[in-house]
Parts: sequence; C-alpha cells; structure tokens
Amino acid sequence: MRISKISIYQVDLPMKEGAYSWSNQSYSAFDSTVVIVETDEGISGTGETCPLGPAYLPAYAQGARTGIAQLAPDLIGENPLALGNINDRMDLLLKGHPYAKSAVDMACWDILGKATSQPVYLLLGGLRQDRVKLFKVISRQEPDVMAAKLCDYQHQGFTQFQMKVGEDADVDIERIFKVSEQLNRGNVLNADANTGWRQHDAIRVVRAIRDVDLYLEQPCLTYEQCLAVRKHCDHPMILDECMDSMEILIRGWQDSAMDAINLKINRVGGMWKACQFRDICLNLGIIMTVEDSWGGEIATAAIAHLAHTVPKEFHFQSSAFHEYTHLEIAQGAPLMEDGFMRASNRPGLGVEPNLDVLGEPVYVVG
Repeated sequence: MRISKISIYQVDLPMKEGAYSWSNQSYSAFDSTVVIVETDEGISGTGETCPLGPAYLPAYAQGARTGIAQLAPDLIGENPLALGNINDRMDLLLKGHPYAKSAVDMACWDILGKATSQPVYLLLGGLRQDRVKLFKVISRQEPDVMAAKLCDYQHQGFTQFQMKVGEDADVDIERIFKVSEQLNRGNVLNADANTGWRQHDAIRVVRAIRDVDLYLEQPCLTYEQCLAVRKHCDHPMILDECMDSMEILIRGWQDSAMDAINLKINRVGGMWKACQFRDICLNLGIIMTVEDSWGGEIATAAIAHLAHTVPKEFHFQSSAFHEYTHLEIAQGAPLMEDGFMRASNRPGLGVEPNLDVLGEPVYVVG
C-alpha cells in the first residue's frame, strides 16, 4: 500500500457559548486543519490538528497547513502502514513543527485500522478501560458566572472540571473560592492557569487558596518557574504546556515537579510519539490527562482511542472538544454519557469527514 494523494482542508470551529477564554486570551472560533490521506488501494485516513490560536503554544493554524504542504509531496509513494518510517520521514523532511506532523500521523493510524479491520485503540495496545472520564472546561469569566456554570455542568452529569484562571491573581483567587464552594462532594476541580501567572503571583495564589481542595495546572510559562511554585504549593500539580519532550518529562519526574501531566497529541507530534509518552508515564507512575490542543470530532476520536489504552488508575481525565462547537466536521464521534465517552469500535478512528462542511481543499498533492 502506498500514499497516492494528500488533501488539506481548513475549517473554523465556532464556540457554542460564544467564546472560549483562558489566561489572557479569548476566541469565538478556532481555526482547524483536516488532512485526508488516500492510498493506491482505495483506503483513506483522516487526521486533524487545531492549535489553540496563534499565541498559546509555538504553533498556529496557517503554520500547520504550510508544514503539511511542505511534507506532503515527499510522502507520496510512502507506505502509510509503516508508522515508524512515516514519523522518521517527517522528522527528516521538517525539523520541529510537531503539530503539523500530528495530523498526518493520525490519518495514517486511521488507514492502518481500516486496512486491518481493527479500531485504533487495539493497535495502540488494547482496551485498558472501557470508558474514558471527561472533564468539563469552565471558561474564564466573572467569578459568579463561572460558579453558576459549574452548577449547570454538574447537573449534566460531569464530575471533573477544569476552571480557567491565569489572568489577574486577585480575581483568580475570588474565582477559585466561588467555584469551589459550589463543587459537589466527591467531584474534582482543577485550576488551570495555562502559563498565565508570573511566578510571584502564582505563589500568592497558592498561599491564598491553601485550604481549597483542587489540582493546580501549569501556573507559569517555564518549567523552572512552575518548579519554584511547586515548592510553595500544597496542591497536587499538573504540568501541561512545558511537557513538550520526553527529556522534560523525565526531568520533571526526577525533580518531583508534578503529580500528573497533560499529554496533548499534536504537541508531541502525533499518536506514534504520544504512545511513547504514555509508556514512559506508565513505567514511572505518572498520572495523565489525555487530550489535544483543540479540534472537532476527528481530534476527539483520536483522544478517545489513546485514552482507552491507559489503565484507569493512570488516567486522570480527557476532553471531548467537539461538544464545545455546533459545527459537525465528521460523523462517528465518540459517544458521550454521564461525564464519560467511548470511542467507536469501527475500524480506524471510526469517523468519516463531512466533506460538505469541509468544502474544497486548500491544498492537494498526488
């Protein structure tokens, strides 16, 4: 089997609630890139990458499409089933830009599943939990609004929540107190600053909320700043944005810098490399949130398949990003119920792109 054609699509994902806000950023829609990889045997695969705006990580939507277009001509004729070779080839052709490579890698996993008549979670190691616990994001707004949203989401059946902070330390302290007061007994709250606090402000926050039962996620921009905050913090800490290489993952474990990590598929370069992160975490005893930076049904399907392969005791939570937008870019999204999701058991990722929604490709080779 050989890759015969690669098509790139651009689609905007509008937010159901009008905007999605975190740290010092807010967007009404996110620019997502969908890739369809076709083969000479008539099997095609779909991948997606959606950076969370241009100023969140060293990634942006136009860069994803440009990166894939740079890779695509030299991938024609390659065997999409040889995932290791595909990833080696992409790394040889383009240094860095893992978020661009992720969509191609994802599409090749989809092809492998269809070619072998297996769901991707079996190819990634097998079903190690039969349903995936979800968290619900509480977008950054005024404290009372966020508290009211928590109540609403709890009524919907969610039990784990990620509230967005990282803007103004004094307001964030108020946000944390007001939201935590509404948290039902046994539910889990995570205050995610998305790198938004300066180190001194983060230390002020953790001291002020010392008696609040929650997780703290990525308070500052750099690993070193987060480690400094960790030394003043009694809360379990999750590292996210700085966990961008296996070297920093191992360093974090050696430094006892975190209790859990956020494993984002497109940040590490795709599902092939995400599995390597997963396995290191399992061997070192590190708990994982399994997700991606953003996306629709395609990215959510990949999240679900990967999360299914993480034992329950090592899986903290995952996200179903397609539920935050009213635009359906693919059929076959994971099923959601009572704060959990299940991936499709159909071959591959189990999703089929809605070409009427995606429109005409912005780039085609092959």
